[in-house]
Amino acid sequence: MTPVIVSRQNSALFSDHEQVWADNAASSPFFGNVYVCFAAFRGQEKGNALPAPIKVARSTDGGDTWSEGQLSAATNNANVPLGRQDCGVRTDSRGTVYAFWQGGDVVQGSVLNAIFVARSFDGGQTFETARAVAHFNQCGLVDPVSGDVTFDGLAGARDGSFPSLDIANGAPTGARASDEVVVSWCDGPTSKPGSAVVNEQALVLWSTNRGATYSGPVVASPATDRPDFPAIAIAPDASRVYLVYDNFLTPWQATTASARGLQGVVRSATPGAGGAPGAFSDLHRGAVGDARGSSANSLAGEFLGDYNNAVATMSFGVSVWNDVRNAAACPAVDAYRQSLSAGTLIAKPAPNADCPATFGNSDIRAFTTAP
Repeated sequence: MTPVIVSRQNSALFSDHEQVWADNAASSPFFGNVYVCFAAFRGQEKGNALPAPIKVARSTDGGDTWSEGQLSAATNNANVPLGRQDCGVRTDSRGTVYAFWQGGDVVQGSVLNAIFVARSFDGGQTFETARAVAHFNQCGLVDPVSGDVTFDGLAGARDGSFPSLDIANGAPTGARASDEVVVSWCDGPTSKPGSAVVNEQALVLWSTNRGATYSGPVVASPATDRPDFPAIAIAPDASRVYLVYDNFLTPWQATTASARGLQGVVRSATPGAGGAPGAFSDLHRGAVGDARGSSANSLAGEFLGDYNNAVATMSFGVSVWNDVRNAAACPAVDAYRQSLSAGTLIAKPAPNADCPATFGNSDIRAFTTAP
C-alpha cells in the first residue's frame, strides 16, 4: 500500500488531533466518501498565539486523492478568541457530514469555551457556518511544570474537554437509522489543590432532527467520579448509547508524593422518548492503577494520551481506554518531577537503573458487551 498525503506539513505548519471517518451507510448518496477532520496549526504569528483553523479533507475515490476546506477562522484575537482544537467527524444516513470541535465563543462580551458544529449537505464540498451548541467549563488546572492543563496534578496527565460524537445512521444499509446525534465532553471546573469537591462531569448532548437543534445536556457520570476524556457511541438503530472515560480517584494534587488512582469506566444507557438518554449505569469498572506510573519521554510529566474511543453495532459495543494497572510509580521520577516546580532541580533519573521494571507500562484496555 502506498501512503497518501492528505495535508501538507512544514516547519511552520502541522496538523493535530485528526479523526478519519468513512460514510458507511449505503442509503447515503455519498456512500464511501472518506473524511479527515483536523486542526491546522500555522506556527507563531506575531500578536496571536498559534492560529489554528479547523479543516476537513474529503476523498471520493477511496483515499487516492484529497481536497480540503476550512471550517473556522484561523486567527486567535479579541474577535476570535482561544484556539480551536480536537475535531471529530461523522455522517448520517443521508450523507450529511457533521464536524464538531472546541473553541472560544464571545457571548455578551465574555469569552466562553464552546462546542462548535458545522454540517455539509453536499458530501463535504461546502459547509454551513459553524455555530456553538454548548458552552463548558474547562476540566483540569494549569500545571506549573509544563504550562499545559493537567487533570490529576503537578506534572500530571494532560487534559482537554474536546467533544466526542456519534450518529445512529443505520449502517451498513441505513434502513434502521434514526440519525440521532450524541455528543459528549468533560465539564468542570476542576477544584483547586486542597479541595476534595468533585466538579467534573461527563455530559451528553443529543439531537433527533439531524442537528437542527440540540437537547440537554444530561450528566452521564456518577457524582463521585472525575471523568476524563469521555468517548461516546450510539448503536446504528439508536437502541443503546455507550460511554467510556478515564476516572481519576483523587483530586488535583500539588505534590507528586501521593498516589493518583486511575481506572477505566464503561457505562451505557437506553434512549427514551424524544431520544433523551436514560439513566446511565456501569457496564465495567477497570482495575485501579497509579497514573504516576505513566510517563512522557522527557520524564517531566505523566503521559496517558487522549485516545479513548467507543464504537457500537446493532447488538454490542466496544470501548477502549488508557489503563495503568500494570504501571508502577517511580519515587526517583516523582522526586524529579516535583523538583521541576520547586526551584531545586535534581538530576534526571535513569529509569532502567532507578525505577521499577514496570514504570511507564501504560496499556490500552478494551471492553465489549458481545458474548
